[in-house]
Amino acid sequence: MSRPADIPAEAHVRRVLDRYINECHDNGTRPSVLTLAAKFDLSNTTFRRHFPDLAKEVSAARSTPAPHPTAEMRPSPYEVLAARNAKLRRANRSLTENLQFAAAQIQRLAVDNACLREALEASTKVTRIGSPGRPRQSEPSGG
Repeated sequence: MSRPADIPAEAHVRRVLDRYINECHDNGTRPSVLTLAAKFDLSNTTFRRHFPDLAKEVSAARSTPAPHPTAEMRPSPYEVLAARNAKLRRANRSLTENLQFAAAQIQRLAVDNACLREALEASTKVTRIGSPGRPRQSEPSGG
């Protein structure tokens, strides 16, 4: 029985796995099967089905605590605040644009509604009897 062409050989996956776990250890991040599977353009489920032992190794490596990043790897409090402020500014800008767009849409819909209401009344020959602010006009009697 032959393997499908898109499933890599286990030896190749093993080499990539070892390199990936070392990178995660160096970066202070936790490895994940999903990320490893993505390196081979496989889904998480397909990777786990074809390489169950390697998936267990990644899970075991994930359960070990990640090393604490050294002080030189940690950003300064100023950098953290600057990044947070930049993110908030981007979110604020996006929300402001969305609000302006929504207001313009509401204005357009109000104008469309008025036009459609006038067209409907004209096509059905609706006559307004009067509004609360205007006195009624008397109709001439045709006798």
